[in-house]
Amino acid sequence: MRVTRIALYAVELPYAGGVHHLSGGRTYTAFDAAIVRLTCDDGTEGWGESTPFGATYVAAHPAGTRAGIALLAPALLGLDPRRTERVGDVMDRTLTGHLDARTALDVACWDAFGRSVGLPVCDLLGGSTDVPMAPTSSIGAGDPDAMRASVADHRARGYRAHSIKIGALDAEGGPALDAERITASLADRRPGETFLVDANGGLLTEHALRMITLLPPGLDFALEAPCASWRETASLRRRCPYPIVVDELGQLDADIAHVAAGDVADGINLKISKAGGLTPGRRHRDLARAAGLTVSVQDTVGSSLSYAAILHLGATVPPRMLRGVLNSEDMVTRKVAALDTVVTADGVLPGRSPGLGATVDEDALGEPTMVWGD
Repeated sequence: MRVTRIALYAVELPYAGGVHHLSGGRTYTAFDAAIVRLTCDDGTEGWGESTPFGATYVAAHPAGTRAGIALLAPALLGLDPRRTERVGDVMDRTLTGHLDARTALDVACWDAFGRSVGLPVCDLLGGSTDVPMAPTSSIGAGDPDAMRASVADHRARGYRAHSIKIGALDAEGGPALDAERITASLADRRPGETFLVDANGGLLTEHALRMITLLPPGLDFALEAPCASWRETASLRRRCPYPIVVDELGQLDADIAHVAAGDVADGINLKISKAGGLTPGRRHRDLARAAGLTVSVQDTVGSSLSYAAILHLGATVPPRMLRGVLNSEDMVTRKVAALDTVVTADGVLPGRSPGLGATVDEDALGEPTMVWGD
């Protein structure tokens, strides 16, 4: 089984909430997805996606993702996609870094692998726990009452984990506004719900400490990606009464090892495209498990294909460690595939269809922008 053709599609994904606000005044109205279709000599196909969160989240942007794929794709022709670690070795030799570009190709290899042997990707990654996972919302930074209403709306739609965005500049209201946002968002917390308060690296240590002093007692949440650097995060860690979760800083295997060895945080946000795909994502899962870190399985953003990858990796995380899985598909208005999922009152699981369990709507993709191979 060898890769004979790779096609790249560029697809705009409008944000379902109109305008998404992050710390530091960053706003987004749409996202630019890179979707690949990998075809093998026996007719097996695999699909993968990488969708950067604009150009100001991590060191990735849509044009760069496509340029990276253009360098990597020719090197994968003739390879067996089922040998995922060896495919990764070839990508290592072809392009340094650019984890976002690797992701779409890596995920497509796993999809093709599963389809070729008639197994869902979660089985190839170690097997599903068969425990329904809590869907995680993404609540953009805004007016505290509007954020409270957004949490309530997601709760009514079955979400049991919530990611609350903060990070107001002093000119916007600063730590006082962020304290109000947190307090309002958690005001109606239900038993079994979990909350991440996510600054996306937008707080200075001083700002974080000022915000903490303004919070009422008894709030139950973990503070995610409070600061932009390891030094600031370690400094805050020594003085913060809340658990800390690493996100943007945790991209490489060595980063997760550093979190564990230095006791820098209590958990990680495992974003698949930030890690470079399911192959390194599997390693990050195992490093976190060995270190006793909690895990949220997410992606920067993305369509149905990103959500499928999230579900299959998330299903292999021991339930005691798993905070939730991001429903990236619900964040955008364009649906590119129908997914085989099992949704219950307790949460969601991937179905038993081979590969990612995605039936792609090729009309929603349009024509490929680049093709390599036959």
